Amino acid sequence: MTLKQRYSAIIGWFSDNRPDVESELHFDSPFQLLVAVMLSAQCTDKRVNMVTPALFEAFPTPKALAAASFDDVFEKVRSVTYPRSKTEHLIAMAGRLVDEFGGEVPGDVPSLMTLPGVGRKTANVVASIIYNEPVIAVDTHVFRVSRRLGLSNGKTVEAVEKDLEANIPVHQRAIAHHWLILHGRYVCTARKPSCDTCPLAPWCREHTGK
Repeated sequence: MTLKQRYSAIIGWFSDNRPDVESELHFDSPFQLLVAVMLSAQCTDKRVNMVTPALFEAFPTPKALAAASFDDVFEKVRSVTYPRSKTEHLIAMAGRLVDEFGGEVPGDVPSLMTLPGVGRKTANVVASIIYNEPVIAVDTHVFRVSRRLGLSNGKTVEAVEKDLEANIPVHQRAIAHHWLILHGRYVCTARKPSCDTCPLAPWCREHTGK
C-alpha cells in the first residue's frame, strides 16, 4: 500500500462516517475557545468544560480577564492541571489581546503565538476552528494515531504536522484534526487501543504490519 493509498482510504473513511465532528470543548466566542484550549493542555476536555462556565461568567471579555487578580482567576481554574502557570498565562494573554489586538483574537498562527501561554498547538487549534485556517494541530493523540496508522514516520510534533498537511487536502485539514484526536481519545488509546473493533484496522500499519 502506498502512502497516497493509505491517506485516501483513511481520510475517505472518516469523511464518509464522521462528517460532522467538532471540538468537544464548549465555547461561544473566539476568546472563550482560546481560553478553553489553553486550559486543556494536559487536561481533559471534560474537566475544562466543568471549569469554564464560572470562569466566563466572572470574566466575560479579555478586558475583564486582564484586570482580574491572580487569586480570583486561580480560584476558578484550580481543578485543572498546572493551575498556577495557566492562571498567569490567561491573565497575561488577555492583557496582550487588549493592548496589541484591540481585544480581538487574531486569526493567524504567528500572531496567536505571540500571546503568552499560546504555543503552536493551541494556535493551530484556534486558527483552524474559528478561522478555518488549513492547519492541523498535533497533540499527543494526533501524534500517536498518525504514527500508528502509518500517516507519518515523524519523530517530532512538527514533523508529523508537516506530513499531515502535505497529504491531507486543504479543505479537510481543519476537520482532520478532530477526526484524529477523537479517534485517539476513544478508539486508538495509548495503553489499550481497540484494534479488534477499529474500523481503520485494515489500513493501520501497526495492526497489519504493512
